[in-house]
Amino acid sequence: MDTMAQRYALLEPDITVYGPDDDIVRPAVVLFHGCGGLRPHVHFYAQAVALTGVRAYVVDSFKPRGWNRNFAVSLICSGAVMQGYERSGDVLSVLWGLQRSGKVDMDRVILTGFSHGGWSIMDLMTQPLTQPGEAKLADPDASLVERVKGVFFVYAYINFPARTNSKPWVHKPKTFAVLAKKDHLTPLRHSEKIFAKLQAQGVDVTVLPLDGTHAFDEEDNSGLVMKYDRAVMQTSLEALLGFTTQLFGLPDIPKAPDISKAEDSARAAG
Repeated sequence: MDTMAQRYALLEPDITVYGPDDDIVRPAVVLFHGCGGLRPHVHFYAQAVALTGVRAYVVDSFKPRGWNRNFAVSLICSGAVMQGYERSGDVLSVLWGLQRSGKVDMDRVILTGFSHGGWSIMDLMTQPLTQPGEAKLADPDASLVERVKGVFFVYAYINFPARTNSKPWVHKPKTFAVLAKKDHLTPLRHSEKIFAKLQAQGVDVTVLPLDGTHAFDEEDNSGLVMKYDRAVMQTSLEALLGFTTQLFGLPDIPKAPDISKAEDSARAAG
């Protein structure tokens, strides 16, 4: 079983950093992709949020393990390999690595998860992290999660076997959830029920339902079940920027970047 140091050593070479390239301690937004692997839209969210003056860290959980998109879609999206509980160790280990970098204000960190990434973050919140083996790590450290300022979810997967369905959150950062009204993987009514339950547990939750499908921000989705919608993505992006500036007490940026003019750079990064 990995230690946090070992897991971070695995992931670190494939973490992309956006924002100021200096040694100043800054707030951070850390982004975790969905079950299909790291896609260009995650880079775009990161590039946009870096405009607020924070650093944005895009974590690739699959490339370091040698998993390509075919493997991911076939085995991870089907739930056969790496469920949210197992990947929650990636989230915790990245917090461990950022703390040791000396460049991140660990009291001002937002964890952002898309679909499977959201599932992984939410599973992490259900674990006390006081015993070896939690989060599939030999040395989990609850203090790293307790310092997280906020979590931001984009169409998070919260269906079976996500732990939040049956377990309360031990850790309760401020939460913002972008939901897709046409989500076929976690229906809107179920998502709303789960976030209402978290609110009743004392979690500060904001929910934003949008008129899109699951993975509405993946440009190559063109079907009826999952369909790219630039306008919906723009609203989701603006929500992340607003959540970041409000939670970190930053000046509002004048205007969110126009997706139609910046997709090429994100595609190149991805």
